[in-house]
Amino acid sequence: MPLKLTRKRIFWIAGGVLALWVVIGIILAGNGTPPLPTSNTEISLKGGHVQGNKISTRSWSFDYTSAHLSADGSTGTVSGVRNGIVLKKGKPYAKVAAEQISLDTNSLNFTALGKVHVELIKDPQHRSFDTDLVVWTNQTKMLEMDHPSYLHEGDQTVKLNKVSVNFDTNQVHVGSLAGAVELQK
Repeated sequence: MPLKLTRKRIFWIAGGVLALWVVIGIILAGNGTPPLPTSNTEISLKGGHVQGNKISTRSWSFDYTSAHLSADGSTGTVSGVRNGIVLKKGKPYAKVAAEQISLDTNSLNFTALGKVHVELIKDPQHRSFDTDLVVWTNQTKMLEMDHPSYLHEGDQTVKLNKVSVNFDTNQVHVGSLAGAVELQK
């Protein structure tokens, strides 16, 4: 006896196929989704960039050779810093080159370590500093060099025990010094 297809049977077959399709879809759901990375995975960049081989904020920017950032990008260490720029009111104020810089993108503070060179831009005295530790505090706009530093001005070099540069007032404060300096009026 042949199976008679009535409208009622067609609806039951279509409903069964639809139910089977939904059940299979639910079972297979999520099989192709990659797992989310853990929140403590460090981000490493080699000669790469956050922005054109540069990490930039509204306070500073650094060209670098490698960087290691926390998973959220709020802290990190950049190595081989060259063409670093510290900004004052959005304009370049000082150039920085350093072996390594530890940074905090939340507070915009950074600490430069190793061989560090700081050069004031558009400075009539053409001053630059060489040291091994520089601390930038963004809230006070102060660049502190608490280790012995060498101040270069023209062809003169003076060893200083401490230097601080106030970006708001354009003042450079120096601690005790060693060496001969020729003062001019």
